[in-house]
Amino acid sequence: MKRHQIPEELQNLLPLTPAVFFVLLSLSDGEKHGYAIMQEIATLSDGRFRAGPGTLYTTLQRLLELGLIQEVSGCDAASERDSRRRYYRLKGAGRTLLETELIRLESVVRLAHRKKLVSRTAE
Repeated sequence: MKRHQIPEELQNLLPLTPAVFFVLLSLSDGEKHGYAIMQEIATLSDGRFRAGPGTLYTTLQRLLELGLIQEVSGCDAASERDSRRRYYRLKGAGRTLLETELIRLESVVRLAHRKKLVSRTAE
């Protein structure tokens, strides 16, 4: 596992909470504003996890403070963006943390298959 590549202060975030996991996952394919992140989270989780505004913006603020994401300024934004919205982008440390969590989850799923707790056709 890549845990050794993650700064010690970030290792204590593992395993990731659902809110942190889905925010990082939603930003993994590009910049988004808060409402788009909420919509993406609902899609990625098949509606099983919904981040309301309070949870979402508290999580975004925490991820900003930890240096896992960054706010994208208007000059980096596409011309059609709404200037009232804040856009966020995944940073390298955030991507590394997400990848580490995905490796951990993959290992758990393999273990569940070996123990015959889930079938391979359940995908």
